[in-house]
Amino acid sequence: MSIQVPTMAEMMAKGENPDILFWVGCSGSFDDRAKKITKALVKILNNCQVSFAVLGSEESCTGDPAKRAGNEFTYQMQAMMNIEVLNAYDVKKIVTACPHCFNTLKNEYPELGGEYEVVHHTQMIQDLINTGKLALEKSGSFKGKKITFHDPCYLGRANDVYEAPRQLIEKLDAELVEMKRCKTKGLCCGAGGAQMFKEAEKGNKEINIERTDDAIETAAEVIATGCPFCNTMMTDGIKNAEKEETVKVLDIAELIANAAEL
Repeated sequence: MSIQVPTMAEMMAKGENPDILFWVGCSGSFDDRAKKITKALVKILNNCQVSFAVLGSEESCTGDPAKRAGNEFTYQMQAMMNIEVLNAYDVKKIVTACPHCFNTLKNEYPELGGEYEVVHHTQMIQDLINTGKLALEKSGSFKGKKITFHDPCYLGRANDVYEAPRQLIEKLDAELVEMKRCKTKGLCCGAGGAQMFKEAEKGNKEINIERTDDAIETAAEVIATGCPFCNTMMTDGIKNAEKEETVKVLDIAELIANAAEL
């Protein structure tokens, strides 16, 4: 199946206005591992014939890392540029696979004039399944497998989205096993607050190692995440524990695309 990803500019030139803008984000655009998550989500959107477009080269970083690192000026510059582009295209609804982009677009852009309906990709996939647009193969490759879900901070604690990803895992006929620290008591993967881009402060243990140990304790075969940053941190943790052969780190979109045989 060939992947179709129209840009907003192309759609506008044809006089069309897509229902949804897919905000790809920096990770989803440039990080080789996260590009696979982007592809998985696009396959799902294509398969369900969702009318969507991307900004392409007109998309710029939401400014989240700058804001978290304390550079409010850079954040506002980036945000204002994005809002100008989004408003020019009259964007109403945005879906993104990155909780950092999700949180910033949803909660921080409105005060700068960017008011949009923003959904995380797990919420959108759940909606596509609930409305019957996406069907999963019952004898999928994850049937009976133990899967644990790591709650991204900006999805769970910041925005109270806990159930959508878990319900999707249950739809795979897999066994959902929870880590001892989950949902409201979840532990950060170690990338939040712009820590992704700097070395950690002195301490006894890297946060991502601590969090991966939580996941390994559950004896899960798959660590599911809903965030490209968490994916990187948990993957590094699995490599550190030398468990690459037995434990896979996958995004919810990849699990669903796989189960729907896309």
